[in-house]
Amino acid sequence: MNARIQSVTGQSEPGSHTWKLTLAYDGTDFHGWQVQPGKPTIQGELQAALGRVTGETPLPQGSGRTDAGVHALGQVASFPLSAPIPAENLLLALNRTLPPPIRILAAERAQDPTFHARHSTVAKTYEYRILRAEKCSPFFARYVYTFSWPLNLDALHQSAHIFLGEHDFRSFAASDPDLASRNLENGNELMERVKVPVASTVRTIFASEWQERDTEDGRLLVYRVRGNGFLHHMVRNLVGTMLDAGRGRLGVDEIHRIFAARSRSEAGFTAPGRGLFLHSVEY
Repeated sequence: MNARIQSVTGQSEPGSHTWKLTLAYDGTDFHGWQVQPGKPTIQGELQAALGRVTGETPLPQGSGRTDAGVHALGQVASFPLSAPIPAENLLLALNRTLPPPIRILAAERAQDPTFHARHSTVAKTYEYRILRAEKCSPFFARYVYTFSWPLNLDALHQSAHIFLGEHDFRSFAASDPDLASRNLENGNELMERVKVPVASTVRTIFASEWQERDTEDGRLLVYRVRGNGFLHHMVRNLVGTMLDAGRGRLGVDEIHRIFAARSRSEAGFTAPGRGLFLHSVEY
């Protein structure tokens, strides 16, 4: 099948089957998910690996377009293949040829031939990890944002609760010049989802909470958020805003004003990509 057509439709043609992969990756050395000329990306590496293994080069469609430096514990990709290869063999062969920072966790033929990793999504969960320490081990630094300023943890918890439910998150979206047509972090060019109109910045958050964990490197704060969709940089902007509230630069009650302003300049800073993980995707 023509890879260009696949990248637009993501659907199987006669004689091919729709495949679903679940993968994890360390995004540190990649320029995000989406293919970019001359730059290493997750999508590009996966497409090249499929070519080496099957002789076909479909462009895998991800559930979300993670940015440069962002990681995934459970990214999902879909694509059509004509090659009659058993699922276990495909998984093993891809892991042999993919670079070590990318691992296929599961491979299967989708039961529904219309399955699409992005279009079929009903919810996604992200985690953002912050290390509360003065220094960080070089073996941990790629996966956390080290933040040593004093923090009011109650303010963090209160802020996270405010984000629950349906809101217009325009103030927490990246102020990209083409945001109106590319308004999701997953790179959805035409916004196919039925319940969310083109250029809408309204999203529903089902869960939003901070957790604390002890590690050998220090206290770890983990923000976990589950929602029906996320805008470009939305999770990182939420985290930056909550950290501003936690260190007293912003009152918790001011978050309501930030929502109403519908302006990116009113919200907090964008937390670094290295602390963000796409945790899981639901269908």
